[in-house]
Amino acid sequence: MLWQLFLVFIKVGLISFGGGYAVMTLIQREVAVKGWMNADEFQEIVALAGMAPGSIATNAATLIGYSEAGFLGAIAATVGIILPSLVIVILITAFFMKLHSSEWVKSSFYGLRPIVTGLIIYAAIHFGLSGRSEPLLSWSMTGMLLICAVCLVLVTKYKVHPFAVILLSAVAGIVMF
Repeated sequence: MLWQLFLVFIKVGLISFGGGYAVMTLIQREVAVKGWMNADEFQEIVALAGMAPGSIATNAATLIGYSEAGFLGAIAATVGIILPSLVIVILITAFFMKLHSSEWVKSSFYGLRPIVTGLIIYAAIHFGLSGRSEPLLSWSMTGMLLICAVCLVLVTKYKVHPFAVILLSAVAGIVMF
């Protein structure tokens, strides 16, 4: 089991671009294929991982590893998801000074931006709508979209600190729901 956890999360770590939220759907797919947990259990893992400090993907890997194989499972999953990034960062750092002005490198990073943005948007929609038993157009969905829109305006237009926006959205959620 430890080896399986390590292999699943090293695969995720090797092909993950754009941060934790961009790869959450890949993690969910891998966990479902292995039969480690159902969609509701995974949603709970995502919620817990999102509340903890650090990368949501790393936190989710740790929690999944722990739920499947205890402390050693948490270590195997965490090392698996972190190891590829660590190796890549070390290699890039070694060659970055020679390559940072290369047009090929600049173009590659520029080309990754829309992919990462798309993956993050897909993850937000997927997690926002999964596990819903009520219709798509409902009062709770309207409230959720309203909170989302207000948060977006507060952060982008008024430059309100994200921590304050999180607190305000929590209060709005308590009041509305």
